[in-house]
Amino acid sequence: MSSQAAPPTYLQYSTVLGYFLQDDPDTDASTFDYTTTNFGLKPLSQSPSSPKTETQWQIFADIVAGLNRAAGSNTHYKVLFLGRHGEGVHNVAEAYYGTPMWDCKYSLLPGNTTTTWSDAHLTATGITQAHLARDTWAHQLSTEKTPAPQSYYVSPLDRCLATARETFSTLALPADCPFVPTVKEFLRETTGLHTCDRRSSRTYIHATYPGYVIPPEFAEEDPLWSPEERESDSALDARVTRLLDDVFATDRNTWVSFTSHSGAIAGLLRVLGHRAFALRTGAVLPVLVRAEIVRGQRDEREGGGSGEVGMRPPECIGEVEGK
Repeated sequence: MSSQAAPPTYLQYSTVLGYFLQDDPDTDASTFDYTTTNFGLKPLSQSPSSPKTETQWQIFADIVAGLNRAAGSNTHYKVLFLGRHGEGVHNVAEAYYGTPMWDCKYSLLPGNTTTTWSDAHLTATGITQAHLARDTWAHQLSTEKTPAPQSYYVSPLDRCLATARETFSTLALPADCPFVPTVKEFLRETTGLHTCDRRSSRTYIHATYPGYVIPPEFAEEDPLWSPEERESDSALDARVTRLLDDVFATDRNTWVSFTSHSGAIAGLLRVLGHRAFALRTGAVLPVLVRAEIVRGQRDEREGGGSGEVGMRPPECIGEVEGK
């Protein structure tokens, strides 16, 4: 009697709504300040059996633990802290030249006569923004009792590697939650064309960030960046879906930090079914995620495939005088 192959399965992701201001349609992302709003956590009612000294985050942590206890073997909940890198030199350059000229000309160059933005580094403002995130985390951990991330994942681009270090490396973290970040190739920004999104070598990352974990399969040179075309949204969504599949399949921790980029975070939010929420440089967005193993093949429209053709650089319409 021949054995039949097990039916295919995949992880289906969704955002558990109602706990954070950022998933509320009435919250204006352009004016929202994560540093003054308890990371956006909405007020919660305390269980009669809970200690009276519990903070809102302790109540929320109890809720998340309860969800995981009640979930079947095919379902798991995680809280993802999605952090955008601080301001990079490329952000300043784009603001200076204007987005049209940046996209069609200057982003294709490694820099100008005064600045290099290939694998863009943080500006002084970007470092200050990372320190603001550090100070906000310090308050959240000590006063609000926000659970510390149990796992840290970071994009391989320098501005994220540096933001994670400046944010977490000097915090008074619990002994069982040390800052030992893992570099994830698929957590990077929309790739291609823009040299600011071309990563440095494995050798450079290891030498500059020696405490970071670099997976064995991580290539020495950038395998994804192309000078010919820019990654489409559907390709980005497929890539970050693979990232989530990897994290949820191999990491059983509940509280997880991602240090990434505006485009990659936008893709993550699409895949997670969260509303669009643009983060300022240096900002943090918590998301309660439900992942369920379901039978069948993942629909490409849910992040499983890439139907769009990569984008070519737009045509420049005129030059910017004096720039």
